[in-house]
Amino acid sequence: MSTWSRERFLRAHPPTGTPTAEPASFGKRVGALFSHDTKGDHFCTASAVDSPARNLIITAAHCVHAGAGGGYLSDLVFVPGYRNGNAPYGIWKVKTQFVDDRWAKGSDPDLDVGFAVLEPLNGKNIADVLGANLLGINQGFTNLVRVTGYPKSSDKPVTCINRTTKKMKYQMRFACNGYAPGTSGSPWLTHYDPKTKRGEVVGVIGGYQLGGDEDAVSYSAYFDDDVRKLYERAIGQAD
Repeated sequence: MSTWSRERFLRAHPPTGTPTAEPASFGKRVGALFSHDTKGDHFCTASAVDSPARNLIITAAHCVHAGAGGGYLSDLVFVPGYRNGNAPYGIWKVKTQFVDDRWAKGSDPDLDVGFAVLEPLNGKNIADVLGANLLGINQGFTNLVRVTGYPKSSDKPVTCINRTTKKMKYQMRFACNGYAPGTSGSPWLTHYDPKTKRGEVVGVIGGYQLGGDEDAVSYSAYFDDDVRKLYERAIGQAD
């Protein structure tokens, strides 16, 4: 049985690292990522992404690995559709995490992307229950995206739609107010279908300044072939 309680969710706090985001309608593929370590319960945002084994989520690397001098965070759980301490689609335990070696050894912001394999829940994999978004690689720096995440201040998701721009060689920029700590790992979805609530993940809040040092501007590492290789490593060890 999971050691995560509603009270533990509510005690959690995020790691320390224009239009305005509005309350998000109820969604199930994006959720809160909680990790328990010696410093307390931190949470970020993560989302289900398509994979052959149907058991993968994507987030920021700094949400699952401490970077240079550190290691992978322990006791991670993903709570899709999390809202006000409730877990309507269950609590999914993380089995294995994956980050690029350049993040693990040097905290390279251009590789601030992470994947995690989830254990089955009640005998089923997460994408079989909730579906999953696609992964978009080399889609360019300018895309109209929908970004949904979990700022700790509201303990419920917010969402915003805007066009991304290029920040630097391997970084993208997204301007929208309201993405406070806790939203790291929020997926940047392009080609979003409001009927299926499915899109293509072309970024996650992270990268430069661990995603941004102000709530109104967020960043993401550019999803290039390095992210593809990391994804392939994750799905290769997903069984």
